[in-house]
Amino acid sequence: MKIYTKTGDKGTSSLYNGARRDKDDEIFEALGTTDELTSNLGLAMEHLEDVDWGYELIERLVKIQSLLQDVGSNLATPREQSDEARLAKTSFDVEGKDVAMLEEWIDGYDEELPKLTQFILPSGGKASATLHVSRTVCRRAERRVQPLVRDRLCDKSVAIFLNRLSDFLFIAARWAAQSQGIPERIYK
Repeated sequence: MKIYTKTGDKGTSSLYNGARRDKDDEIFEALGTTDELTSNLGLAMEHLEDVDWGYELIERLVKIQSLLQDVGSNLATPREQSDEARLAKTSFDVEGKDVAMLEEWIDGYDEELPKLTQFILPSGGKASATLHVSRTVCRRAERRVQPLVRDRLCDKSVAIFLNRLSDFLFIAARWAAQSQGIPERIYK
């Protein structure tokens, strides 16, 4: 099977429900941003491979990457424009268990960190800085998803998950800096 199909040469691409849309459609903007986020998480994991304390965080980031694939499936299946079989395959975190998992991870890392009394700047070493970049891409993904939630094109749980994920990435970046012994830069 060849990697190229030529079906997108005219500036459109296909969703999971078979509908074709322009490549700059809001759904593809959201999909592209979550894909960018997944790639940034991969880069963060490469930086974590170099440290002995990074294994748990790597496992969590791999889990998040898999969940982002599920987010992509949800985004690629407009809720009010797809059949029941596809909707059932692509629903996302309707029970909130993935958000609860992120909250548990946030609370665990946060307990190990000093309280924030000032704004910090993205810093703290390569792993931490890359996690901060991931956080900002996650915030952009959240902004791209919000119109889709409003128009009922994706599950509301996708936006909630991305919101909590950006919180997790902020805490994970701080935790990585502390674990590596690299001070965070303070905003002055």
